[in-house]
Amino acid sequence: MARSLDGLVLSPVADQAPGQVGTGTRFTYHEEDGRIWAEYAGGDVVRGHLVGTRTGDVLDFRYVQLKQDGTTASGHCVSTVVDLADGRVRLDERWEWESQAGSGTSTVEELALS
Repeated sequence: MARSLDGLVLSPVADQAPGQVGTGTRFTYHEEDGRIWAEYAGGDVVRGHLVGTRTGDVLDFRYVQLKQDGTTASGHCVSTVVDLADGRVRLDERWEWESQAGSGTSTVEELALS
């Protein structure tokens, strides 16, 4: 199993569609006893939260976010945790909106220490 996500800050490697998370979004993860949660903000997202579980290297969570235009959105995501060769963590994500139409894939990676 990949290392704990607790305290890690991750960011998307590419922008999604307008109104969604993008390279300016930062996710701060927490993990304890198979439970995961995160706060996120940046880009078109004013504030977002995710909460779910981790079994091995698979995360299963729901997310909800408030966007810059004042609207909210929510959905479901299943992510696979991958340890990168440089010691950072990547999440390969499959997500689907529940509050609107749409689904897709994305990748978020732990920010490199500078």
